[in-house]
Amino acid sequence: MELANIISDIGEELVAIDSSGVPFKHFKPGVGPYGEPQLVREIARRLDNRANYSRKIVTKRTPDLLIKGTWAIEFKIARPFGDNARQAKNWSVNLLHPYLGNTSLIGDCLKLAQLNIEERKAVAVIGYEHSPPQIELQPLIRSFEILAKEIAGLKLGKRNSSY
Repeated sequence: MELANIISDIGEELVAIDSSGVPFKHFKPGVGPYGEPQLVREIARRLDNRANYSRKIVTKRTPDLLIKGTWAIEFKIARPFGDNARQAKNWSVNLLHPYLGNTSLIGDCLKLAQLNIEERKAVAVIGYEHSPPQIELQPLIRSFEILAKEIAGLKLGKRNSSY
């Protein structure tokens, strides 16, 4: 099972969640307001209904999503705007703090690196942009890659994206 296919499947499920019209808590309908644990659980539930994932999906504290025997994936959300259409404060820190024990994506990479598991390891960013974007996410993703490689000393593989 290739990571590019998994990322594509996750992207399809995010679109399905977003277009379902079901609100999360008291927020407007769509995928945007979900918190990370709730969104990962919903993605896992939906993937588990697909034949090639059936009974292989587990949500955990670390990793967020385990596809038994293939991949361990940690997720972070990059959401520049809140449900109120105002720019969120400190939204980019979810990716950039380069410290073990921090809840950032770099911290998650460092945790994954310490895990002694058979599955390959990956991190995924679920980004929300307007169409057209009001705040481009590419500089944030690129900053993550630079910090992860040059400051945290992590070896990153090829970037995959969907939608």
